[in-house]
Parts: sequence; structure tokens; C-alpha cells
Amino acid sequence: MRYVLAIGGLILVIGALVFIKFSQISMLIGMGKEMQKAGPPPQAVAAVAAKQESWEGTLSAVGTIASMKGVTISNEVPGTVSKIKFESGALVKKGDVLVELDASVERAQVASAGVRKDLALVTATRTRLLVKEGVASKSQLDADESQLKSASAELDVLYAQISRKSVRAPFAGRIGIRDVNIGQYLTPGTALTTLEAIEGAYIDFTLPQQQKVEVGMKVHVTIEGAPELLSEGAVVAIDPSVDATSRSMKLRASVPNKDEKLRPGMFANVSLVLPESGSLVTIPATAVVHASFGDSVFILEEPEGGTDAKGPNGEPVKIARQQFVRLGARRGDFVAVREGVKAGDEVVFAGAFKLRNKAPVFVNNALAAKPELDPRPENH
Repeated sequence: MRYVLAIGGLILVIGALVFIKFSQISMLIGMGKEMQKAGPPPQAVAAVAAKQESWEGTLSAVGTIASMKGVTISNEVPGTVSKIKFESGALVKKGDVLVELDASVERAQVASAGVRKDLALVTATRTRLLVKEGVASKSQLDADESQLKSASAELDVLYAQISRKSVRAPFAGRIGIRDVNIGQYLTPGTALTTLEAIEGAYIDFTLPQQQKVEVGMKVHVTIEGAPELLSEGAVVAIDPSVDATSRSMKLRASVPNKDEKLRPGMFANVSLVLPESGSLVTIPATAVVHASFGDSVFILEEPEGGTDAKGPNGEPVKIARQQFVRLGARRGDFVAVREGVKAGDEVVFAGAFKLRNKAPVFVNNALAAKPELDPRPENH
């Protein structure tokens, strides 16, 4: 009897344990079904309404900055450097003396020629008086006058030679790094330094031959990685010939450069502004999900039948519908949409990568970066 009671108690304990586990498993299965029926929890996203905007029509190209006026300064005549009158990188005016070559021999010759000119002048003056008095002949006066002119011409030649010993700035601008030292002997044409004008700069770029471009059309010039160097200018010249290899035409635009931040040889992005402009639907570029099968965005819609569900921040829960789109031009942080989105549609622009079609979401724009048409992020 004692064994029967023990076995019966053990069976009751085992039965109770089985009942408890069965209840727990049934509850978990029920919760799983309820969660499956309710779907995944809503995801936090940032969203903004698509806008109808008027954008200028532009053509983009890659250009190179060229100096409006730039030369390599060199000497005309041979000689030894006696003075250097500029510092590397300094501003100079037109006509400023940059380098002087030794002209001691020419100056000595000037002194000698000056004496001969003075003597010729005295002789010619005396002969003029004698001719008036009838003492000297006219031929003697002609000879003395010729001697005076010859002496004056010789002096002018020496002054010209001395002037050529001084290298001057042909126009105002900023001088480059000097490549010459005092005492150095220079042959004609030796590069001494460079000189660049600072009043403006040229941008040389190319466009396909079929584009219609006219002198005077506006351009926007930007430097990659340096948004503060944005400049606006205009087309000033169009090459009359087309490159036979690339079938492109060469253009030149002029832009101001008072702060001297546009340096010759720099790479530049050029946007040629077209006369016509169009009205486009624009969205932040981060809203576009790129995939091999096409570009798409997620548009927020109210759930079918409505719902009172809210996200953790109190915002109502919405449904994200995936919509395929055709994109157009890009401007700053925005991109134009040709097809797929209408003005006023609420589009997800942050967090779209984690969504699927018909996913529940709630909007939270607190931490999302604000897209801008002309972004200028700080360079840390």
C-alpha cells in the first residue's frame, strides 16, 4: 500500500509539471500567433513632403582654372644679377622693377658719350654763330650738326641698353616664387619667376557639339571639397572649331577672383545655366533606394481602415509603400523625380534602407540631417 501511494504521488507531480509546461507553451504559441497577426513593430523614420520646384536648366562639365593674364618673367639680354627687388608671392604694380642686371659698363659708356655730346653741342653752337657772321661755311655747319646728332643717338642707344638690363612687371598681379639669385649670370630668356593677374580667372571646359551655347550665358563654378569657393561668371569665348576626336567644343568662362582662391590649374565643376527652366517634383536624394532592379522610394500612407496605434514619441503609425521612380537632375541634397512621386507625397528620406513594402512606421525627424539645396558642411 505504501508503494502504491508513493507511485500515485509521483504521477500527480509529473502530471502537474506536464500541465504547467503545456500551459506555458500554449501561451507562447498564442502570443506568437498574436504577434504574427499584429505584424512587426513600427520602425522610426524621417519623412518630408515632396515639393514642386522650379529649377534652372543646367549642363554639367569638368573644367580647369586658367589665369586671366599670366606670364613667365624672363630677361631679354645677358648679364649678371646685381639687384632683386621683389619677394616671392608679393603683389606688384605694372612697371615695377623686379630684377636689375649689372650695367656698370654701359653707364661708363654713357659718361663717355655724354662728354662727346657736350663737345659736339659746343662745336655746333659755335659754328652756327660763325655761319651767321659769314666766317664758316654751310658744309662745316652740316658736319658739326651731324656730329651732334650722332652723339645724341649714341647716348640714346646706351640708355636703351641700360633700360633692358632692368626686368619690369608687364602688368599688375601677384609674383611667383623667384628662381634667380644675386650674382647669377643669366643668358637671354632665363625664367626668373611667374606673374599672375588677380582681377579674375578663366574656366576652360568642353561640351558636346550638339549643345546650343552662346557668349554671355551664366555659369556656376564649384571646387570639389571646398564649397566656400562657389563662383558665378559668364561664357566669354567659344572655340570656332570642334575637336575631331571627342566631337566636343571648347568654351571659356570668366569668373571673379578677388580673394585669389581660384588658382590656375585647379580642377573645377562647371554648371552652364540654360535659358529655359522647368517645374519639377523634388525629394531628398537620401530617400532613393538604389537596387539592380531599379530605383525606389517609400511613400507613407494611412493604414487601411484607420488605426489608433502610435509610436513611442506619440506620432501615429503609418504604412510605408514602396514606389519605383525615374530620377532626373540632382541639385545639392535633392534630386528631381520624373515619374512615381507627386508633389505633397510624404517620402521617407532617413531609415529607408531598413524598410520593406507595407512596413509600419512612425515619423521622427528629430535626429535627421536637414537636406539643403546648397549644402555647405563644415570641414572638421
